[in-house]
Amino acid sequence: MTEEQINAAINEVYGWKADYCNDLNAMYEAENAICNAFAPTYATHLLAVTRANRTGDREFYCATARQRAEAFVRAFGKWEEVQP
Repeated sequence: MTEEQINAAINEVYGWKADYCNDLNAMYEAENAICNAFAPTYATHLLAVTRANRTGDREFYCATARQRAEAFVRAFGKWEEVQP
């Protein structure tokens, strides 16, 4: 997905307007709004996106805003593969 599509998908979930792919502060707000039911799914997707082995790995906790946004969209089932 493009960054614009990812931002739009997160906007759809929460109704907020922000540049999630380029703003760690916006992703912080989105992450804080995740309910407990989605937190493990989000963490699983963030592990995959960052290619970390576990949640304590540096790649996991130093994830970029773009990586966090992708994991978020995947956790909510909004991810769409780009068609060539």
